[in-house]
Amino acid sequence: MEYTHLGRTGLSVSRFCLGTMNFGSQANEAGSFEIMDCALELGINFFDTANVYSSELGEGHSEQIIGRWLAQNPRRREQIVLATKVYQKMGEGPNDRGLSAYHIRRACEESLRRLQTDHIDLYQMHHIDRATPWEEIWQAMEQLVREGKVLYVGSSNFAGWHIVQAQCAAAERHFMGLVSEQSRYSLRVRMAELEIVPACREYGLGLIPWSPLAGGLLAGVVGQASEGRRSEEWMRKEVEKYRQQLDAYWAFCREMGEQPADMALAWVLHNPAVTAPIVGPRTASQLQASMRALEITLSPENLARLDEIWPGPGGEATEAYAW
Repeated sequence: MEYTHLGRTGLSVSRFCLGTMNFGSQANEAGSFEIMDCALELGINFFDTANVYSSELGEGHSEQIIGRWLAQNPRRREQIVLATKVYQKMGEGPNDRGLSAYHIRRACEESLRRLQTDHIDLYQMHHIDRATPWEEIWQAMEQLVREGKVLYVGSSNFAGWHIVQAQCAAAERHFMGLVSEQSRYSLRVRMAELEIVPACREYGLGLIPWSPLAGGLLAGVVGQASEGRRSEEWMRKEVEKYRQQLDAYWAFCREMGEQPADMALAWVLHNPAVTAPIVGPRTASQLQASMRALEITLSPENLARLDEIWPGPGGEATEAYAW
């Protein structure tokens, strides 16, 4: 396994981040334990979850499963960098979502209880909260850091200017601010290259791409990326929409002698701004298979071919759309 620093911090994390959204839904508890055991064996030390990952509102099933796995062996907690999130709806009350100081404090305490730990290594804001001022958000986060309940703070699904806002407000308070941004980014979805990637580079944030396989579209196995009729229908429409590009992509992968999923992960990893893409396996064998991506080297010619198949936005803003 390769390791890198999480953004501008001194914290070392694996080049793959284990995503646990499937825990408790597409992977039962025994299977989830097996996946986490496999991750440790492979050297993956970066685990990502969220309080909202659950089959029932407010239950936090993914966090609960991780907590029970950690409780099996106390040494495991210090072997991983544990990340979770706050923002999404966790109940029916008016303050059961968002980034108010009230909700941040309560959500953190509940996540700690479910995870059966006394601290969260990376506490991520799951979305921007336009109704809450940054003074309130940072005051709440600073308190959690002082209490030792949170070590680092990250964001997810922020725009570039949200990152700037957050960092300027943190700097005024002499606070470290954000150290990472978890954003949707893949060969198929490249809008992050306009402003998210430059913002992360400028402010020293590690980029953690979610859905690096575009919901399974880039995995090359149509119909197995997700379960349920609704998901199958979505995938069918995506395949129809991008059929020409997918045919070209699959042909390129055959020429390279690589699996489409491995190629897609290798492409994300080649971006210097990327700390670790999130891989969300349903089985331990799927996780093991992903390791091939770390061994793939993409030449300038390879990257140019992929740009032809899956064009990006044209570079970074504003050159992408202005002179």
